[in-house]
Amino acid sequence: MRHIALMTTLAAAATLLSACATTDDKSNPMSFFVTSSNMGKGADLGGLEGADKHCAALAKSVGAGSGEWRAYLSTTGAKTVNARDRIGNGPWVNANGLTVANNLEELHGSNRVAKVTALTEKGEVVKGRGDMPNQHDILTGSSPEGKAVPGDKDTTCSNWTSSGAGSAIVGHSDRTGLDESAPAKSWNSSHATRGCDIASLNATGGNGYFYCFKAK
Repeated sequence: MRHIALMTTLAAAATLLSACATTDDKSNPMSFFVTSSNMGKGADLGGLEGADKHCAALAKSVGAGSGEWRAYLSTTGAKTVNARDRIGNGPWVNANGLTVANNLEELHGSNRVAKVTALTEKGEVVKGRGDMPNQHDILTGSSPEGKAVPGDKDTTCSNWTSSGAGSAIVGHSDRTGLDESAPAKSWNSSHATRGCDIASLNATGGNGYFYCFKAK
């Protein structure tokens, strides 16, 4: 009888844990965030695949791991990929449940991406201009329209595989820069980094962070 009672208790506990896990995932509708940590190799993210895995892992850590998570990153060359084509059709909400954009057109137009809305998966504000240290440079490798930048210049740190030579286009998560120009206020296409190593990313106001979106 004791054995049966024990088995029943264990089964009930397993069911409860399973239910809690399901509830936790469903209770976190987040579908957009800025990574709270870099991957340790500057702009070498292990390509798009490595970046996507980082997005998924961070989302899972806060109970939002369901669905397909994609990094907002473009690539160039023979296998050109546009960041905007990777992230689904929206809408996208941050960790606080606020909608930053309803669709791709709004995301690349009058979106609600700003310092107080471009939060990490933990719901934390990314340090911006005026904070110490400034970390508002977000890796994208993209044009304002969310597309790969044409030409021979490296804009993606060798398609996110370099932690040394090269450069990448970044956006400003706080929509603030040195002046009032459109690039300075761009969330996804502000300027190029000095290099691809973490020291170079830090020097221009970043820390190897990137945007993550739930595509499905």
